[in-house]
Amino acid sequence: MISYAPFWETLKGKGESTYTLIFKHGISSATIDRMKKGGGITTAKLDDLCKILDCRIEDIIEYVDG
Repeated sequence: MISYAPFWETLKGKGESTYTLIFKHGISSATIDRMKKGGGITTAKLDDLCKILDCRIEDIIEYVDG
């Protein structure tokens, strides 16, 4: 199962918030909502988040066995 737990830590560490992702960087609130609920997002959105947060993919998602 894919977990977005690293994303929330990275977001905090980079001094960003869901508000700035939505209103400054154009990430949709639906994408943020899907992530909060553990739903799927596209690889294009993962790419966007990596660019915005200047981080690696493993700073956003991780695979959790279960």
